[in-house]
Amino acid sequence: MNSPRDLRRRIRSISGTAQITKAMQMVAASKMRRAQQAAMMMRPFVQMLYRIQRETTTRVREFTHPLLEVRPIRRRGVVLIAADKGLCGALNSNLFRLASEFDPKTTLFVTAGRKAAQFIARTRRQLSAEFNYADTPTFAEARAVAGFARDLFLKREVDSIQVIATRFVNTLTQTPLCLEYLPVGEIKSMQIPGARREDELAADTAEAVFEPNPEFVLSYLLSKYLDVYMYQVMLNAKASELSARMVSMKNATDNAESLIKDLTLEYNKLRQGNITKELLEIAGGQAE
Repeated sequence: MNSPRDLRRRIRSISGTAQITKAMQMVAASKMRRAQQAAMMMRPFVQMLYRIQRETTTRVREFTHPLLEVRPIRRRGVVLIAADKGLCGALNSNLFRLASEFDPKTTLFVTAGRKAAQFIARTRRQLSAEFNYADTPTFAEARAVAGFARDLFLKREVDSIQVIATRFVNTLTQTPLCLEYLPVGEIKSMQIPGARREDELAADTAEAVFEPNPEFVLSYLLSKYLDVYMYQVMLNAKASELSARMVSMKNATDNAESLIKDLTLEYNKLRQGNITKELLEIAGGQAE
């Protein structure tokens, strides 16, 4: 049975933990609002750019480009985007579960975030490059990741590239996804609002005019599309990470406060019982 001293020690220890988790919750909440706003503001532009990409690449059927080349897949590339730190619930483990589905012998990984690199090293998978990104991802950071992935594909070191990351839905919901990245084409892993179906695009016979020529326009479009695509993925990943951490720390704080209340009640009962016992002993001694 716990003594009052042991209970008091446990209460102080849990109170210290609750203060830490409360502070981490407040920090995550302040960062979370900025990250969520950045991800949501960027989303309409990326959706529009995807629709432009599908419309143009489908209409110019005679146009060929290395980034559009579909070839037999002998070796895959995966860009794994995870958190820099833990304490964000099951967010990282859900991503790593998707990454574990790829054959380690034929898959080359590019990571963004320290936890992703640690997972690849721990599971002895092939790591080609490791990138870091800040609490507010910049376009330059996304362009560096996109450029490295593009070079892997163009140099034929891999035959396709997919991106494993978390899509931000709302503060309570973050969805792990495996998205198509290269070769440039249709994204099948999620529904893009406003995008026409592939059969509708194929049946559209309307002519399109490109100035100065299709090669110039599409070459420029494809490179920018891949950079912006990666930027949006990283914004979603960071918004998801901070949201998951804020919720996780709130749950930890609530659990700690609930445990403190239970232990305080037990401590008060035990203390009152000891006081009553001592009074009875004193009264019994006086009676003798």
